[in-house]
Amino acid sequence: MKFFLSVYSQINNNSSDTKKKCSNQNLLVFQIHHRNQMMMKMNNKRNKDDAKKSEVRLNTTSNSSPTQTTSPVPSRTGGLYIPPATLRLLDTSSVDKSSVEYQRTQWDALERNINLLVDQANESNICPIINELFKQNIVRGCGLFVRSIIRAQSTTLVRASVCAALVSIINPWIEIIGELIVKQVISSFRRQYKSNDKTKCLSTTKFIAHLVNQNVLHEIITLEILILLLGSPSDDNVELAIEFVKECGQKLCEVSPRGLNSIFSKLENLHNKPLKKCTRDMIEDLVAVREGQFKENPAVPRGLDLVHKNIQYTHMITLDTCEPQPILDLFTYDEKYEEHEEQYNVIRAMFFRKSSDDEDKSNFSISNDKGDGNKDNVDDEKKEKQETIIDDRETNLLILRRAMCLEIESSVDHEMKLCQVIVNICAEQQTYEDFFGLLGQRICTLKKEYVKYFEKVFQDQYEIVHGLENVKLRNVAKFFAHLLFTKSISWDVLNCCNLTKDTKLSECIYFKYLLLEIVEFLDKLSF
Repeated sequence: MKFFLSVYSQINNNSSDTKKKCSNQNLLVFQIHHRNQMMMKMNNKRNKDDAKKSEVRLNTTSNSSPTQTTSPVPSRTGGLYIPPATLRLLDTSSVDKSSVEYQRTQWDALERNINLLVDQANESNICPIINELFKQNIVRGCGLFVRSIIRAQSTTLVRASVCAALVSIINPWIEIIGELIVKQVISSFRRQYKSNDKTKCLSTTKFIAHLVNQNVLHEIITLEILILLLGSPSDDNVELAIEFVKECGQKLCEVSPRGLNSIFSKLENLHNKPLKKCTRDMIEDLVAVREGQFKENPAVPRGLDLVHKNIQYTHMITLDTCEPQPILDLFTYDEKYEEHEEQYNVIRAMFFRKSSDDEDKSNFSISNDKGDGNKDNVDDEKKEKQETIIDDRETNLLILRRAMCLEIESSVDHEMKLCQVIVNICAEQQTYEDFFGLLGQRICTLKKEYVKYFEKVFQDQYEIVHGLENVKLRNVAKFFAHLLFTKSISWDVLNCCNLTKDTKLSECIYFKYLLLEIVEFLDKLSF
């Protein structure tokens, strides 16, 4: 009996254990199912919140530009990987170009491309870099280009010439970029000079010198900077002036030799100042460099003379007239984005058409040279036997003089024609020569009737000055400045120069050249 009771109790215990195990298993399954349901609810709620946030963001962007309608950019990845280039193509094909998001992405891409191209530029690849820069909208990103150029030239002094060459190529096509760079650099120099930052002043003055060498900036700024530095001759200022003269001395020898002479006379007079021995040695080294015609410091390095003189545009900005302008390197929404893109496409097409024409001309000249070279190889022996013939009678010169005399005599007013010929020949020279000023002065002294003809030519030249190139403008102004200073013609001819707010820029530059040359004459008399 006891045995049956013990067996029965064991059976009851086992059944209770199995019930507990079953109940525990059911509870575990219920907890897992409940947890999965809660996770699904949380994910759904999170997705709904994200959708509401995206709608609110789109509404705020549409309120910021009420005239434009923005369309949301749906996610087309679907959890799959898509290459960035393909994704950008999909974005540009579907997104409205007038939207803020699209313009923002294009601005970021433009900033990356400009910085990359400017950093990669050097003497060997400057032409391909220019082509890639013009493929970008550098008119819209002019502030980005200015900031990138200034940053690149300030990092290493060696890159100043390359950056100046980039600016000289872009400046004739987009003058606003050259003007922004010039004003920013000059204002930076004034700020650095006031803070006595010698290192930054050295890099900035070197960049200014190369801009002057590339005819982007007028040479008057070099004389103003040198006068400022030598006005308070400390060791640092004299060192800056010496390095500055080394960079732009060859250019000043061509365009302003009198100004360079006055600077060297001031440097030679510094022996009485309390300067260090190393500074005095640097002055002596500079004098030796000048005697060697600055051959070790050429104005334009080899391979960077890429712009023809007839195309160059020179900015006439001085230390006093330069006003710092904010660089446009921040993103701004453009309501006429597509219209401005089409306008830049016209500039881009003109540039590439011009560059392709130049390449065709160069290829044609190379092919002709090769053909001529083959002929020369055939006739080498014949040419070696030929002797050079020297015309001691100057037949060609006599023919030229006879042709000029016939042309002058054939005109009704041959006196007037002679004056015009002298002025035109003077204008065609690469640099101004004192011979023409002395010739005009001699003619007016010998025959007084030529005075009125030169005065008439002065008035005629002032009327057509807007059509003259920069070199011709300078030569003509210096010629008449010589006649005015020597009193060969009357100062009453300046009555035709009426400077008002509506006066053209070319007339102002012509009048400034005229006055600067007269000032140089006065400085020469003072010395």
